[in-house]
Amino acid sequence: MFVIGNLLSSVASVLNMVLSLYMWIIIIRAILSWVSPDPYNPIVRFLHAATDPVLDKVRQLLPFPTVYGGIDLTPIAVFVIIIFLQSFLVQTLFDLSRSLG
Repeated sequence: MFVIGNLLSSVASVLNMVLSLYMWIIIIRAILSWVSPDPYNPIVRFLHAATDPVLDKVRQLLPFPTVYGGIDLTPIAVFVIIIFLQSFLVQTLFDLSRSLG
């Protein structure tokens, strides 16, 4: 059973890193939106390609408008979701791996 415990621990670690990296990608995109960068820049295109599907889906799911005074609040909602996943899902996987190991 320790093999499954180690596997779950590794999955939890990778998931935690991916969620943290995605949070930083959203932060960088939000900061870049303040300065209106060149839309043909490959980095800007990557940021939009990486974040638009999630942000658009959250905009559709939220029952209230997400733009107030020109400020988009959708990244904050995504942060809350990421923090929930890190606190609940990742921590549950770590606890489960410890109980199996």
